[in-house]
Amino acid sequence: MKRFALLLALLLAAVAHAQSAWESGTDGLAPIPPLTARVTDRTGTLDASQRAALEDKLAAWESKTGNQLVVLMVPSTKPEPIEAYSIRVAEAWKIGRKGADNGAVFLVAKDDRKMRIEVGYGLEGVLTDAMARRIISDDVAPYFRDNRFAAGIDAGVTRIMQVVDSGGTVAPPPDKRAQVPRGFNLETLLIVLFVGVPLVGGILKRVFGRLLGSTFGAGIIGVGAWLFAGSMAIALLAGFVALVVMLFLGVGSTFGRRGGMYIPTGGWGGGGFRGGGFGGGGGGFSGGGGSFGGGGASGGW
Repeated sequence: MKRFALLLALLLAAVAHAQSAWESGTDGLAPIPPLTARVTDRTGTLDASQRAALEDKLAAWESKTGNQLVVLMVPSTKPEPIEAYSIRVAEAWKIGRKGADNGAVFLVAKDDRKMRIEVGYGLEGVLTDAMARRIISDDVAPYFRDNRFAAGIDAGVTRIMQVVDSGGTVAPPPDKRAQVPRGFNLETLLIVLFVGVPLVGGILKRVFGRLLGSTFGAGIIGVGAWLFAGSMAIALLAGFVALVVMLFLGVGSTFGRRGGMYIPTGGWGGGGFRGGGFGGGGGGFSGGGGSFGGGGASGGW
């Protein structure tokens, strides 16, 4: 039941954010800094020499391999979770070369004590979600817990480069936490479907409209089921049932509809983000049009 309570809290947080945006008429999201360098620090944590050292390392790796890796430090991603903010950054910056999609973004939200490695399509085969998660927990977090941010970022950048250069064969020690059995069961799933779906569906259909709201709500339910059950089959079943309930059984119909839809800036899922190219960006560095689909991992310290 603890896992169910956490999942329900996440669902309610997503709904609350959507409702707030609908009421205010604005998304209220944290801004994305312009891309002008490989290292962008909006927290004042890194000094000039530390930024320069990281810039040189990233530029040399890009020149040698053609891969692009950038670092972004922000105070907070609130009101969004770091995953949503990170994919918006990936969409705006388009790190990696168009077609090759060989880019990655290392994002640190300092005040939130969260970080994420966002991985482009072309690197997902070597810089897997599990690998990114272990880099965060084993290579970066120990430094961050001692407030050694420059050292932690350098360690993370170095490990990412090593993993990509080796084709994914270089790995930190196995993460034993990943072997802990999960406690999500059919009873919990049913509770989520019959409690979470009405709550999520009603608000989202009001904000996004019937079709988009139902689809988005089903996606939230499916992702939540996957995170806590660890089973794609359960996730697909939960998402399908939620979609049917929201779409065809009129969940949330009493909420009414707004004369227009709020459309979030970011995006999700396997469709990725296309476009862009070298040049522009207000400085001497820019992304190359790389595409991202949500691959990578998040963690804290």
